[in-house]
Parts: sequence; structure tokens; C-alpha cells
Amino acid sequence: MNPVLGRRPRILAATTAAAGLLLVAGCSSGGGGGKTTASGGVPLVKAGQLTTCTHLPYPPFQSEIDGTVQGFDVSLIDLVAKDLGVKQDIVDTPFENFKTGAFLNSEQCDLAAAGMTITPERAKNVDFSDPYFDATQAVLVDKKSGIGSFADLKGKKVGAQAQTTGEEYAKSKGLDPVSFESSDAVLNGLRTGQVQAVVIDYPVVQGWLKDKANADAFKVVDNLNTGEQYGFTVKKGNTKLVAAINRAIKDAKADGTYKKLYEKWIGPYDAAAASASPSAS
Repeated sequence: MNPVLGRRPRILAATTAAAGLLLVAGCSSGGGGGKTTASGGVPLVKAGQLTTCTHLPYPPFQSEIDGTVQGFDVSLIDLVAKDLGVKQDIVDTPFENFKTGAFLNSEQCDLAAAGMTITPERAKNVDFSDPYFDATQAVLVDKKSGIGSFADLKGKKVGAQAQTTGEEYAKSKGLDPVSFESSDAVLNGLRTGQVQAVVIDYPVVQGWLKDKANADAFKVVDNLNTGEQYGFTVKKGNTKLVAAINRAIKDAKADGTYKKLYEKWIGPYDAAAASASPSAS
């Protein structure tokens, strides 16, 4: 199904991956009444914290584990927060807000981190960081389905996450995918037989298939290189925060931190993931 419009933001706790410290979320649900600046003159919507909008769950990039939000995106933004001398707080919001920049424009969040693909359409509403991850789409099916490739999906019941590039890609190829609100819902739809196959970001599938029960019953039959790259987003014109994010990504790739986080959250390190060229947006 489609995301619930107007869902109220959910305030969450985040963990600092590098330091292993528990951070208690404290972002107000209103505008930027506490607006201030951090190191380097970076503007913040609330003093003492870098407020991140995300959409849960989306493992391995962000998901709630033992009451705290953890993942690859969370760990990278923790590095940004550390450089700024503040802590990261996370707010769970509907995914469609990332396309419009609504929560950035209303100053409820400083940035959005949601495994979001950089596209020209989205760049009209938000400013992207340099890309931090190269992504592909996977076709995941039940091993008993008889489906062997993307070409076999015609006439089949296919699932995808609403408002994502996976859904857009399926539609562009003439499919009429069933929309689910989250990646977990997409995979559960496949598990329970609501759909016969799903088109979804491959890193999500990698994490899901680590579970032996899932790997025994389901398999990837196609990997679609759609040229996608993930980026973090900020409000239009927030050049100082974009620069801080880009600097943290660059430093993490240079000193080996990026590789360690990649192996922790995603799997065997792919050097191509660290060679993404800067975004033109």
C-alpha cells in the first residue's frame, strides 16, 4: 500500500556507531525555534544536535534494533555529527516527504538520510550530497515460482516499495506493481504470497537473505544495473551542511572507516562503492 499521508513524525533514539554511545532523540515536532549554528557556521534547526529525517525500516541503511536506530546511513551521519561537535537525533517520517523536501523546508530536520537515489526530479526540491553508495535493483522470487529473470515478470503479480525508483523502474517497463509502504512490507508480501516477485534495492535483499530461512526459500534471479547512486539531502541552499557531509564521506573513504562500516552493515566490500563521482546537483 501507499505511505500514510500526514503521518506524524516519530521521534527515535539513535546509536553512534563509531563511539557506541546511546543518543536520546529530542527534536521538537515544530519548526526551527531553537535554530543555531555548529562548528564551521553550519546552521542547525535545534541547538546541540543534527536532526535527521528517515523512513523506517530500511535495513541495512536504517532500522530500529533493540530500541535504537542503527545502520549504514546512521553510521555515516554520525561521522558528520561528530565533526560538527553535536549528536545525531533521528525522526521517522513518510518517504514521500523526501521527494518534496517538506520536513527540510519546514525546518523539522537538518537533513534526510533514507537510502535515497539521486534523481534530477528530486534535485529540484532538495540539495544532494555527493553520492555515497552505488545501488542496483534486484528481482527476488520464491524458488518455486518458475521465474528466472526480469523478463519473466510480465503477467505476474510484482511488488515494490511505493514512491521508490524500484517502483518507477517496474512501471517504466510496463509492469503494474503492487505498492507497499516499506521495504519490510515488500518482503513480507513476497513471503506471504501476496506477490510472486519483488523489485527492490539489492542491498536490502543482501541483508534479508542472510537469514537462512529466507535464503532457503527465496532467490535473486536478476540484478538490474539502473545506474543509481544514493545521496543525503538538505534544504535548498544549505551549502555549509552539504560541504560538511561531503567532507565526512571523503574522509571516511580515505581513512578506511567507510570500508569498515560497509562490511559491518552491507557485506563484502565493493571498491566501486567508494569510487562514486560527485553529484552534479
